[in-house]
Amino acid sequence: MGQDVNKVERLYDTVAREYAEAFRGEHEKKPKDREMLYRFSQEIGGKKPVWDFGCGPGQTTAYLKNLGVEISGLDLSEEILKQARTIYPEIHFRKGNILELEFESNSIAGIVAFYAIVHFTEEQTGAAFREVFRVLQPGGTFLLTYHIGEETIHLDEFLGKNVNADFMFFSTEFIFNCLKDSGFEEIEIIEREPYPGVEYESRRAYVFAEKPAAPKSP
Repeated sequence: MGQDVNKVERLYDTVAREYAEAFRGEHEKKPKDREMLYRFSQEIGGKKPVWDFGCGPGQTTAYLKNLGVEISGLDLSEEILKQARTIYPEIHFRKGNILELEFESNSIAGIVAFYAIVHFTEEQTGAAFREVFRVLQPGGTFLLTYHIGEETIHLDEFLGKNVNADFMFFSTEFIFNCLKDSGFEEIEIIEREPYPGVEYESRRAYVFAEKPAAPKSP
């Protein structure tokens, strides 16, 4: 059984203001983030539309926009989207659920999802990847990040607020196989150690994956 998405929505509604304050500008402290986002911007070039799924208060969306990417943001929490719209009024943000995307198939040129699967079970992660694959255009690029591991961390307090939240870690083998099973190709996973004093001290991974440009021959 998957984690209740309403529970996840309530979590970020509760900590929206604190989350926006804590994570605004976080990429400036993380050189590997900047390197991977720059690479994504170069691979996308002028292709559009591009979306940031699980955008939160919009820090990744804005970083890519500043790199010249025409991008919009999608998140489950209306309260955190209010923060995003206030901080970055020039960017379009809308509410949505990665597990049930309200986009046409083959309609998006590129998708970035920084830790957007952190509250998903393995089953939900597979469903999310299948939805991302569905909405990407042939040849489209997907950039994903996640925490490496196999544990689930439960929090009763987060950013000074009482919460009821589970954070999921995933093995690289699982993520690779899940993306492959969803249809992705050219899957590249780059791992790094945490930045001490900057973020939660878990190993991190960036994943580049592509939707095939054309159907395979039988």
